[in-house]
Amino acid sequence: MTAALRPLEEPYRGRAVPPASPRYLSWLFAAPEARDPLLGVYALMAEWRALTDPAAEASAARLKIAWWQEEIGRLADGAPLHPISRYLAGLPRAGCVNFAPLGTALEAAARQIAGAPLEHGSELAAHSAALRAVPLALAAQLTREPAPGSAIEGAAGALAAADYLADSLADYRREAHFGRVIFPVDELLAARIEDADLTAGEPPAHLQAYLEELRRRAAELYAATAESLPRVERAPLRHLLILAALGARRLRGLGRRAGGFKFSDPYLAWWTARRAVRGA
Repeated sequence: MTAALRPLEEPYRGRAVPPASPRYLSWLFAAPEARDPLLGVYALMAEWRALTDPAAEASAARLKIAWWQEEIGRLADGAPLHPISRYLAGLPRAGCVNFAPLGTALEAAARQIAGAPLEHGSELAAHSAALRAVPLALAAQLTREPAPGSAIEGAAGALAAADYLADSLADYRREAHFGRVIFPVDELLAARIEDADLTAGEPPAHLQAYLEELRRRAAELYAATAESLPRVERAPLRHLLILAALGARRLRGLGRRAGGFKFSDPYLAWWTARRAVRGA
């Protein structure tokens, strides 16, 4: 007889899937067998993302990241302490999964807390993958045995990079006010963008051109998320397609200062899930 799964406690559950958020909608319309793993992984990502917020006190955030690095080691050894870790350890497939790669997400978070900018644009894919794609791939492994040649890493990587660019477009000014540069340094130098440009109320023309190029790249990456999944993978991984669809909609709205929740978002999430189940 299988033991009942320990429920994820509040406030971690609420932070994992905030009502009406893309994470909530992707969890709500996910494949039934994926919901429990997604809830735990989204909870981890929410805790760690809060620590990378530029308004968070840096020294306290570094201490917490260091504690989480130890906790991931305990989780990998089967002896976790944190409620989220204990929830993940209680999932049916937890014994089949190596949790140690989550440490790369914490290393990337630590670099972001330290305010270390990306030196080269070529580093963005690896950085965003560490922050977001690694946890998403782990959620898939906690759901089922990956099929040979599974496309999960490619789809999760494209989604992670797209989300990183979309978040940068939305938050770069706030990050700059806290002394952080969220864009790769070599790209800023090539576009002749100064620190003062990043904090300006109205971005100058050369910064606007750079932002538009980032928006174009993000849109291509959101499209690549879906394109990289073969039809057989779309139903079980439909939460990735939902996140990509909602991310692309948000991206289109950013230029019109309307990138937040829309009342049609639940329908878009449902429609995307329905198409995935049909293999479309």
